[in-house]
Amino acid sequence: MIDLRSDTVTKPTPEMRQAAFEAVVGDDVYNEDPTILKLEALAAEIVGKEKAMFVPSGTQGNQIAVLTHCVSGQEVILEADSHIYFYEGATISAFAGVQPRTIKGKDGVMDPEEVKLAIREDDIHQPETGLICLENTHNRAGGAIVPLENMRDIYSISKEAHIPVHLDGARLFNASVATGISIKEYAAYTDTVQFCLSKGLGAPVGSIIAGDEAFIVKARKWRKRLGGGLRQAGMIAAPGIVALNKMVDRLTEDHEKARLLAQGLIEIGFSVENNVDTNIVLVNTQSRGYTAKQFVEKLKESGILSSAFGPDTVRFTTHYDVSEEDIQNSIDLIKKLV
Repeated sequence: MIDLRSDTVTKPTPEMRQAAFEAVVGDDVYNEDPTILKLEALAAEIVGKEKAMFVPSGTQGNQIAVLTHCVSGQEVILEADSHIYFYEGATISAFAGVQPRTIKGKDGVMDPEEVKLAIREDDIHQPETGLICLENTHNRAGGAIVPLENMRDIYSISKEAHIPVHLDGARLFNASVATGISIKEYAAYTDTVQFCLSKGLGAPVGSIIAGDEAFIVKARKWRKRLGGGLRQAGMIAAPGIVALNKMVDRLTEDHEKARLLAQGLIEIGFSVENNVDTNIVLVNTQSRGYTAKQFVEKLKESGILSSAFGPDTVRFTTHYDVSEEDIQNSIDLIKKLV
């Protein structure tokens, strides 16, 4: 099977497996796992924050950020199709007791003026705005890159209002590689940032959340409360170190494969719904007489795995476990189907 469902399906490299086998470990709940400490120091340096903390997943990292920044009864401003709002099981409400205030963006990008207008006034009838959340790249917008200038403008508004900004940067490295803008530059317009090791970077598990030291001290307690305090976690941190040191620059190959796939599908007669900024291609199936679910099933029968992303939209995601030859074979198989 050619698996184009997501870049979460990547398998750890042989070097990652060896690193896990050889990892020096300790008890991370006691802050004594040397491999975890090494990963956290490396991650903090990369994003330009004082401290970083390893968490089991991106969703847990985002939820820890909301729980740490906010108190129950506050409101969080975020884009209407953001991962935190769309894919995390209403956890900000269920766990943090906060209310989402959504803004419909264009390609995942919120208008700074709309963000400014959404910040609550000092009114007994209204919740306080406790946090602004951004997402870069934006998953449901097809891996769209949020421009640095947009992040800067929203961050400036947040500082004037004394409201923190959290970045869901699950695929932030894709944005950095595509634009040439450093991770530090993106993270400079945030108070906290989460990024995943387990997507295009290829580590088997884990994410990083980073911010200032006071934030991480509070966040560690929330991680423990959520069951994310691990013991000899160096065995899963070691592949993360390999991911950060060896797997970043090659993300450009994933972007090239996505563009190749998009062009091939356009030539067959499909409509590609997104600007292919990074490694995600959103394809409309309606013009070819399929619903998304029908087309996903047809593809599966032909040996291609994809994801239904809406009634008439199928998502393909490229990653290092699929080759250019796999992409070309996929195009050829799809051509036969239609």
